[in-house]
Parts: sequence; structure tokens; C-alpha cells
Amino acid sequence: MTTQAANAAGSDKLDSGVLKVAGVVVLGAIMSILDITVVSVALPTFQREFNASYATVAWTMTAYTLALATVIPITGWAADRFGTKRLYLLSLTLFVGGSVLCSVAWDIGPLIVFRALQGLGGGMLMPLGMTIMTRAAGPDRVGRVMAVLGVPMLLGPIGGPILGGWLIEAESWHWIFLINLPIGVLAFVLALRILPKDKPQPSESFDFLGMLLLSPGLALFLYGVSSIPGEGTVAAGKVLIPALIGLVLLVSFVLHALRKEHALIDLGLFKNRHLTVSTTTLSIFTVAFMGAMLLLPSYFLQVRGETTLHAGLLIAPQGLGAMLTMPMAGRLTDRIGPGKLVLPGIVLIALGMSVFTQVTADSSYVLLLGALFVSGLGMGMTMMPIMSAALASLTHQQVARGSTMMNIIQQTAGSIGTAVMSVILTNRVLDSPEATAYSAVTQGQVPADQVAPAVLDQGQSSLAAAFAHTYTIAVVLLALCLIPAFFLPRKRIEKAPDATDDALPVAVGMH
Repeated sequence: MTTQAANAAGSDKLDSGVLKVAGVVVLGAIMSILDITVVSVALPTFQREFNASYATVAWTMTAYTLALATVIPITGWAADRFGTKRLYLLSLTLFVGGSVLCSVAWDIGPLIVFRALQGLGGGMLMPLGMTIMTRAAGPDRVGRVMAVLGVPMLLGPIGGPILGGWLIEAESWHWIFLINLPIGVLAFVLALRILPKDKPQPSESFDFLGMLLLSPGLALFLYGVSSIPGEGTVAAGKVLIPALIGLVLLVSFVLHALRKEHALIDLGLFKNRHLTVSTTTLSIFTVAFMGAMLLLPSYFLQVRGETTLHAGLLIAPQGLGAMLTMPMAGRLTDRIGPGKLVLPGIVLIALGMSVFTQVTADSSYVLLLGALFVSGLGMGMTMMPIMSAALASLTHQQVARGSTMMNIIQQTAGSIGTAVMSVILTNRVLDSPEATAYSAVTQGQVPADQVAPAVLDQGQSSLAAAFAHTYTIAVVLLALCLIPAFFLPRKRIEKAPDATDDALPVAVGMH
């Protein structure tokens, strides 16, 4: 056993070597996650700059998501076959290259294409990062490294709207992409120097049929789901046709994977009880939480009339709450198991979110920011412990496939959550002519002087009520999440049978 491995095995603390690896991974993850939220606030700017409809500019988000869905499934196999360091450097190159191309896009069409290129790199960054960090730390410290990786997951939703709003107001939309260049170059240089040299193990043959079923299936299904808000109904052909074709391909992949020994995604991992319970909990939680996160800036922008920068700052208390509990949750997950943290974490999120089920057009900011802080406390105790519960019990060889599968589930559930909450909110707004008129004014579609003041007042109240109703649905989903969370382990998760100390030098020194 190497000295580095011995240190890792003999101490619960994250040594300097693991922390350096974590720093490299977090840089890449911050870039990828920030990019999603930064671009989301730039959509109105794209409409104005390129003289395009909202439905068209929304493809800058959809193209990125679809590229993610296409590349994530092959990441686990490629990491085993070529090594995580080489693949991580390639993903950074694709992401930064795509970012630079986006910054010089001359029309909306090229911008959408370049965003897809960005997504090919961004889709590999998170699952690769989870694999690299889990292998480096060993199974006993998965909770702690997941807490470190949780930092960019917090900074994205919090910092994205703030950074995007500031860059667009202070400079131009080009800088929301150019900001990735210095970060990406730094991440590349550090990865080249710090990440251990690859010594990839012989891998089984590539599952081409699985790729032909899973990647297009995921992309088509998510395309259909992503089209729901624009169409306003699930019954639209643009939603049903791709979603159903995608679903057929996904079911076909499951049938194929159950029969094939080395499928692209190892469904045999679900024999692991911890992973099955964790993925079920993660799916329901992500649908509820990601959908609710989408609504936060929209309420402050549309109902309260705040600027993009102010809306981003108002959401910050949620991140502050999570930053207080996440490091503690990482340490405790490794000692007492995730179940004792996730259950109270979900309760705290639901309590904070329940305040928004009563939100009005003039709700106290002190009350709302306090609710966000409480929700953030719960957030820091929830997401990463759930992932830790899934990965801690996997063997060294299963980690790459397991982290890939977790990212697929999270990406799919997040897309479903944002689509569902968007449709619920939109339909509620459409039910009120006053809310529809007020929404059109706040989005700059209709001049305010063309709408009667009484209609605007009533519309603001009706729009706030639509948000309150949508938050009620999110709280109900969070409550349902308590059922699978109840079965998460409430004691320290033991290593898998072959995740022994003998395997640890491989985890730390070779990968």
C-alpha cells in the first residue's frame, strides 16, 4: 500500500492530495453549472439582439440540455476505457472551445449549434468529476467529497443570475460565455498537473446498440418534455411524438441491457439496495426542487418587478443556508449514514417552501428571505448525502458507471421538474386575463400605459396567486419524497465486499 493510500485509509480527514483533486473538479463543475443559469437570464437579451422569438432563443438552453443527455451515457464506459484524466481534459477543451464560439456567434442559429458543442463537454464534467473524487477519497469519505462537489451546485443557482445580470448590464452578452475562457484554461492547466496519470484498465467491448437506443432516446424524450412549456399542453404533437419515440427507445434499452452482460448502463447496479433507494429519492426530490428553483427568480422578476441582478441577490440566502449545513452534512454522512440527515433536510426545505404557498404581491421580504434561508439549511443536508448513499457502497470498478447513471437520472428529473412547474404556472396565469395582461407588461410585450391601473393591480395579485399555487404542488411532491427517504441507511455505510484497502492504491495513485 502506498503512503498516500495508507493516509487515506487511516484518516477520515481529506488530505491535501484529495483536496487538490477536489479543487480541479470543482472549477470544472462551477463552469458547467454556472453556464446553465447565466444563459437563462440572457434569453430576453438574445431575443432583442437577434430579433428572434422566445421559442427560438429558448433553444440555446434546450440544445445544451440535449447534448448533455446524448453524451452522459457513454461517459462511464469511456472513463474505464481511456481514463478519467484524458476524458476530463477533453471535456474541458470542448466546453471552453464551445464557449468561445458562442461569444462570437453572429446569429441565433450558430449560437444554438455552439451551445450544443458546449453541452458535449459540459455533459461529461459532472459525472467525471464525481468519479474522480470518489476514487481519490475512497469509500469511507464519499460524504465529504460529495459535500465539496456540492459547492458548485449551490453557486450555480445563486451566482448564475447575479453574474449573468451584472455581465449583461456592465458589458455585453458576449461576456457570459467569455468568462469561461480564463476559468477553463486554469482548470485545464491544474488538471494536467494535479490529476494522477491515467492507467486505464482493459474494458469490455463498447455497447453500440445500447448507445443507439439510450442516447437518442434520452435526447428525444427530454426534447418532448422541454417543449411542454412552449406548447402549453402535453397533448401537442411537438411534445407527444418525440417523447413517445424517446420512451420506446428507452424501454428498448432497458430490455436490451437486462439481457446484455456489459451494457452501456449497468442496470445490475439496482440490485444494490442503497443505490435503488437513493435514486428513487433523488428522482422525486429533483423534480420538486429543481422545478421550485425555477420559480424563485421568476417571482421576484415578474411579480415584484426586480431587476435580474436584484433577483439573483434576493435568492442568495438560500445558498448561504446551504453553505452552513453542507460541510457538516458531509462529515456526518460518513459517520452516521445519510438517512438521519436527509429526512430532516427535506422537512426544512418543505417548511421554507411552504411560506411561498401563501405568497402575495406584497409579501414581506424579511419573511421570504428567512424562508429561503431555512430552505437552504435543508438543501445542504439533502442533495449530496443522497448521492453519497448511492456511491459509497459501490466497488471501485462500479463508481464510473454509478456516477454516470446518477447524472442521467438527475438530468432527466430536473428537465421533467422544470417543465411540469412551468406548465402549472403558465396554465394558472392563462386562467386569469388580468394576470396574463400583467405578465405581458412585465415582460415588455405590452406598454404599461395601454393597460388600466386597476387591471394591473388585480393582475399582480393574480400572478402572485399563480406562483403560490405552483409552490403548493412542489411542497406536496417534497412530502412524497419523504417515503423513499425513510428507507435510506441510518448508520455508516459499509464498503462493498471488494472495495478493500488493497484496491485503494488504485483509487488514489492510478486514477
